[in-house]
Amino acid sequence: MTTQAFDEMTAMGAEIRPGYERIKAWLSETDQEQLRLRQKEAELLFRRIGITFNVYGDADAEERLIPFDIVPRVITKTEWKNLTLGLEQRVKALNAFLSDIYNKGEIIKAGIVPEELVYKNPYYRPEMVGFRPPQNVYVPIAGIDIIRVDADTFYVLEDNARTPSGVSYMLENREVMLRLFPELCAESRVAPVENYPDELLATLRSIAPDSAPSSPTIGVLTPGPFNSAYYEHTFLADKLGVDLVEGRDLFVRDNIVYMRTTEGPRRIDVLYRRLDDDFLDPLVFRPDSALGVPGLMAAYRAGNIALANAVGTGVADDKAVYSYMPEIVRFYLGEEAILKNVPTYRCREPEALAYVLDHLEELVVKEVSGSGGYGMLIGPRSDKETIETFRAKLKAKPDDFIAQPTLALSTCPTFVASGVAPRHVDLRPFVLSGADKVRIVPGGLTRVALKDGSLVVNSSQGGGTKDTWVLND
Repeated sequence: MTTQAFDEMTAMGAEIRPGYERIKAWLSETDQEQLRLRQKEAELLFRRIGITFNVYGDADAEERLIPFDIVPRVITKTEWKNLTLGLEQRVKALNAFLSDIYNKGEIIKAGIVPEELVYKNPYYRPEMVGFRPPQNVYVPIAGIDIIRVDADTFYVLEDNARTPSGVSYMLENREVMLRLFPELCAESRVAPVENYPDELLATLRSIAPDSAPSSPTIGVLTPGPFNSAYYEHTFLADKLGVDLVEGRDLFVRDNIVYMRTTEGPRRIDVLYRRLDDDFLDPLVFRPDSALGVPGLMAAYRAGNIALANAVGTGVADDKAVYSYMPEIVRFYLGEEAILKNVPTYRCREPEALAYVLDHLEELVVKEVSGSGGYGMLIGPRSDKETIETFRAKLKAKPDDFIAQPTLALSTCPTFVASGVAPRHVDLRPFVLSGADKVRIVPGGLTRVALKDGSLVVNSSQGGGTKDTWVLND
């Protein structure tokens, strides 16, 4: 396993890697003060756009800008082609897995995935048993987090199959780069990402119920303006040219979902919902939820509306289930996984737990249902007290954790206070699975750990974002 970070521009040497030649020349030609001015311009543009997020539980819970770095991350055409093959394969397997566990359960009967890992999962929804969503597509929108460790090796860090976020930043990052550096973008022959809303709209239309008209009515369901990703909800509704709705804007009659309009009720055929399962329908899930739509699940099970993503997809986000993805791909597709998992120790298994407890100082320990970089131990960067706290947690509830080697995420040149310096990055490409085909725009959200030496790229913990350039040449 790699211990020294692979630099995507120099590969840990003096020679510039393919694809980065123009970026290296640009950085050499541009003085620090000019870069600093452009960085400030980028920040001003983002403030004008109003692209912000909230950190839940923060004492200073005001809206913040996610820091943006003006040095793009470059991926060659060949690298991207290999990535897309692996991404398409993985999401096909995820959809097959979800369809199976809510119906025949063949993978459980075969002893591939332990039944308690599925049926006791907090995101498993018994309400979905024996039901297939319209067109049998469970994960129309997936965000697959990828890390790179050397010139040829990409790993999947985690799967996001519930309500993956961040695509608005991918699109706005490109818009800002085109405004600030139009010549650099043109010279570099960067593949466009601007068609993502069109691809998303085509995907959502393709999963509409059979009873829907040829031009189905689509809405984006948001919890409202206090949600941390509300900007993205409004952004996507605008780009798609569809209505942004809250639960109070909808009602169900005769198992059909309607939107209240000034011209009277209008039937909704597809909801791109950015609302967690628990809050969708107070008649089925949390009765105290005022965010959802009473009767929505009845309409869904009657086949009168499609939800993107389907209810119950959170099982596939579980980090213990993630550890079985090579077997899941093999079981459903009869293929070996193109994109590998990070080697993972399942703490629920006594032998693995014993190893983890003996090597906590070397490992990364994660909660199986955790996200956002929270509830995590990075052994080599933690003090003894923190390590002992996690040791107690592991002994008390081993089923709640997995552990992985501490990988050296690849680095990219990043403009920081001291100048251009390497910082660790990951990548979230967005995979759109329709009833007709899989669509993947060439790019994704590159997240960057702005703190020197940090491996945590999450915006809620000091991370930023970069534009991701997939080159056409």
